[in-house]
Amino acid sequence: MSPRRNRPKDPRAAAADRGAGDDRSDRYGGWQSSENWQGEDWSVRHVAGATAAGKTYRCPGCDQTIPSGVPHVVAWPQHAGVDDRRHWHKACWNAKDRRTTRVQRSRNAPRF
Repeated sequence: MSPRRNRPKDPRAAAADRGAGDDRSDRYGGWQSSENWQGEDWSVRHVAGATAAGKTYRCPGCDQTIPSGVPHVVAWPQHAGVDDRRHWHKACWNAKDRRTTRVQRSRNAPRF
């Protein structure tokens, strides 16, 4: 018995079926949506843990680090550029309306 073939026989045919303007959401290991928050439209991308490898980010909701390999959310205002993207814990993004406007740090906490 021969092994199963997982890739298309002709890559050009697969690209033509998909279309040039088709943005595959599985390319980032998650899915993307739009949300309205504080009167602004935000693009929200859910990143899977397997594709979140390599970097450590700081969550603006809780001011804690997001280690590499942890699933999280990337959010940015739709009218803004790449520099305005922020990486959030999923729980922090879901609780963004219940948080205070200023994160309280202890006196000996590092400032990043």
